[in-house]
Amino acid sequence: MVNYQLIGACLLPNVGGWMGALITSKNIKPWYENLVKPTWRPPNWAFGPVWTTLYSSMGYASYLVYRDGGGFDGDARLPLALFGSQLALNWAWTPIFFHYHKLGWALIDLLGLYATVDACSVSFWSISPTAGAIMLPYLAWLTLASALNYCIWRDNSGDTEKSR
Repeated sequence: MVNYQLIGACLLPNVGGWMGALITSKNIKPWYENLVKPTWRPPNWAFGPVWTTLYSSMGYASYLVYRDGGGFDGDARLPLALFGSQLALNWAWTPIFFHYHKLGWALIDLLGLYATVDACSVSFWSISPTAGAIMLPYLAWLTLASALNYCIWRDNSGDTEKSR
C-alpha cells in the first residue's frame, strides 16, 4: 500500500527548495560570482544534492513525529509548528540573499533558523529519537551555511545593493 502521507511529507520541504533554485539560478552570474567568498566554501554544484537530501530527510522526520505523536491534535502539535516555522525561515533565506542581495538580513534569518531548527530537533527527539537524530545533519549544514553567510557578509561590506 502506498503511504501518501510519507511521500507528501518528504516532498513538501523540497517545494521551497525548487522555488529557491529558480531564484538562485538567476543570480549566480554575475552577482554571486563577483562576491568575495572564503576558499573553504563548497562548490556550487554541491548545494542542490545536499539540500535535496536534507529537505527529504527533514520531511521524513516530520512524518515520524506526525505518526508517532498523534498528528496535529496530539503531542506532535508543537514540534510540527516548530517544523513549519523553521521551514518558512529556511525558504525565506534564498530570496533575501540571492534576490534582494541583503547579506546581513540573510544572516539574521539564518540565526533565527538555527535556533528554530535546534528547538524543533529537541521537540522531535521527545516524540521520536530517530526523528530528532535525522535533524542533526541539517544542523551541521546550517552551521556551515551560517559561517559562509557571515564571511560573505563580512568580506563584502554588508548588504551589497550596489552590485544588483
